[in-house]
Amino acid sequence: MLDDRKLAVLRAIVEDYVATEEPVGSKNLVERHSLGVSPATIRNDMAALEDEGYIAQPHTSAGRIPTDKGYRLFVDRLSQLRSLSVAERRAISTFLDGAVDLDDVVSRTVRLLAQLTRQVAVVQYPSLTRSVVRQVELLSILPTRIMLVLITTTGRVEQRVVDTGAPVGEDTLGDLRSRLNGVVAGLPLSDVPQAVANLTSSFTPADRPVVAALLATLLETLVEEREERIVLAGTANLTRFGMDFSGSVAPVLEALEEQMVLLRLLGDVTDPSQVTVRIGHENSVEGLSGTSVVSVGYGGGEHALANLGILGPTRMDYPATMGAVRAVARYVGRIIAEA
Repeated sequence: MLDDRKLAVLRAIVEDYVATEEPVGSKNLVERHSLGVSPATIRNDMAALEDEGYIAQPHTSAGRIPTDKGYRLFVDRLSQLRSLSVAERRAISTFLDGAVDLDDVVSRTVRLLAQLTRQVAVVQYPSLTRSVVRQVELLSILPTRIMLVLITTTGRVEQRVVDTGAPVGEDTLGDLRSRLNGVVAGLPLSDVPQAVANLTSSFTPADRPVVAALLATLLETLVEEREERIVLAGTANLTRFGMDFSGSVAPVLEALEEQMVLLRLLGDVTDPSQVTVRIGHENSVEGLSGTSVVSVGYGGGEHALANLGILGPTRMDYPATMGAVRAVARYVGRIIAEA
């Protein structure tokens, strides 16, 4: 167990290394921080931190840099999320409040996160498996063509055109719309198939083919849209950190091309109040051992609908990054709740 003084030395080393990208020596710590002890004591503390694996010496005669273990302790015990400034919060609100639909919300969010953190931003679409039906709309385009619109509480809108093969009267369409919403509105999407299983038989024989075609399209929509969707932005930001990735960002960029890798990076949907940080080798994805991932759930109140986060080098300003990720997630959750 490290005492308070060694923890203070570790905090100073992390902060200086993140700020300067240079290994930190005892002389620098004395000059930049009021640690209240002699340079000899600081050297002894640094030696103890190195022995316990919290810092390392990249080469002879150099200062020290934090290890994954050191960053982990810094995040868990030594750092506090940095609050955004009033101007930053106002900019987030203005930028996100202008979104017109869910796609626009996600697009704006991922670009905003990349700009705020200067890292790679990753945003997962709200999963349909956690979504609830708000409304199903049926719109007549032509006598034999109907547009089916599925609207969820997460703001997702899915549209399909159905060729009914026979004219559909407005009375039939209105009746189906009313009865369909009566059984599915407010249900989780996973419960919709069972809810509509017997709906066709409740119509007249003449209307059943049309009803069956519309319901089949609805169920196909649910199946098609179960695949998780994820977007990212800011990959160009990685070029600023070439030395952090042993001189090459290629393995990181290759890993980010895989959809399943992105989903694994964000992990399972988390508590929207809890920011998760995975550092270095805590990321099991090959090629990403030199990166850290900061993520949090968003939307859905106590139960998040999806995750968003950033990926960058382990040499990261964790308090600022964690604060930005949490703030953006809260704004996005509020927008979805009000949609």
